Amino acid sequence: MADFLDEGPSNRKRCERAYLVGVQTSRMEVGEADELLEELCELVENLNIEVIRTEVVNLRQPNPATLIGSGKTESIIAAAKEEQADLIVFDESLSPAQQRNWEKASGLAVIDREEVILDIFADRAQTREAVLQVALARMEYSLPRLTRAWTHLSRQGGKGGMGGEGETQLEQDRRIVNDRITRLKRELVEVRKQRGVQRHKRQRVPVPTAAIVGYTNAGKSTLINALTGSGVLAEDKLFATLDPTTRQLVLRGNQKLLVTDTVGFIRRLPHGLVEAFKATLEEAIVADFLIHVLDVTAPNLAAHHETTLSVLKELGADEKRILTLFNKADLADESHLHRAKLLDPDGVFISAKTAHGLEAVVDHALEMIADAFGSMHLFVPHSRSDVIARAHAVGHVQSEEMLDEGVKLHARIPPSQSAFFKPFVVEA
Repeated sequence: MADFLDEGPSNRKRCERAYLVGVQTSRMEVGEADELLEELCELVENLNIEVIRTEVVNLRQPNPATLIGSGKTESIIAAAKEEQADLIVFDESLSPAQQRNWEKASGLAVIDREEVILDIFADRAQTREAVLQVALARMEYSLPRLTRAWTHLSRQGGKGGMGGEGETQLEQDRRIVNDRITRLKRELVEVRKQRGVQRHKRQRVPVPTAAIVGYTNAGKSTLINALTGSGVLAEDKLFATLDPTTRQLVLRGNQKLLVTDTVGFIRRLPHGLVEAFKATLEEAIVADFLIHVLDVTAPNLAAHHETTLSVLKELGADEKRILTLFNKADLADESHLHRAKLLDPDGVFISAKTAHGLEAVVDHALEMIADAFGSMHLFVPHSRSDVIARAHAVGHVQSEEMLDEGVKLHARIPPSQSAFFKPFVVEA
């Protein structure tokens, strides 16, 4: 029991061969189920599980018992067994009852897209915050599925110990999971407080901030490494990094910018994970502007673009100014470039891997910073070198002229710092 409560929602043996089922409904665009199923294949393969066959089911009306009709259910079970699969994966959410019915009918493990993503997140989590967030999401997912994970749930509990007289094992397990959820939420509150303290320290000398967002595997970590020379984990796999990483980028004129890499987005990201990862994604909420990275060669470019924007809207960050970057331009053909220009005519084509287009990224970042900051003309005596240093540290110095009596500056200054510089303001 302890292993289940700490590690995951099921005591299944290790699964190695998967039969994937996509669902095409009338609400979906033609071919959308096939695209999502391709993505699910990559997700499952990230768990080191072999995908042996895929199938798309056209669904007119959901079946409460098994999602799809009984005839199709029997057909899929037969095909899965013929292929010697030990796992059936649905690209559609299954209710706890539907999941139990499928496992009972097939004798195989049956999971949905949400559980696949949860398992990937659990595998990728590194920091205490990410571990806690994943654990919370998995506990909340597993709570209504406890009867699926255990075979001894009809046993009665005794007095004392785990429960009172007449309390079923299921009730005990539910109580334990609920207690665990409460503890996880409490621990996350403390972790978020610590992150708030760290952010407050960074903002004592307010430096503009940008959050890199985008679909998973679009090249966000590679970009932050290319811009800052840092060593953030960058691998060609989904959700290679979950934890927000902040690095300082020094732009022209000694203008500093804090750039944060965030967790990648994905279509049908489980709502529980959006909630659980708000602490991770809140860097996008508090950033001065966003850098949206897209893989220009991705077959589903428009869907990736829309997914990111919809998640940002759910987080309340959709009104932020956004710099769109079409990454992997070195691998793109004319059709890729044309499609991207239609999606966002102002987007910048780059290759984080080869550093192509990074100068344009710097130019646009400086424009973003300048738009957010107020323009000031300053005259600073030579004796106040601290004022000049602060202008460089917190603002964007656009010009600097040495005169006999002092230094004349034209700078963009954040509103929160304007009072400090007010005594030195002069006419243009």
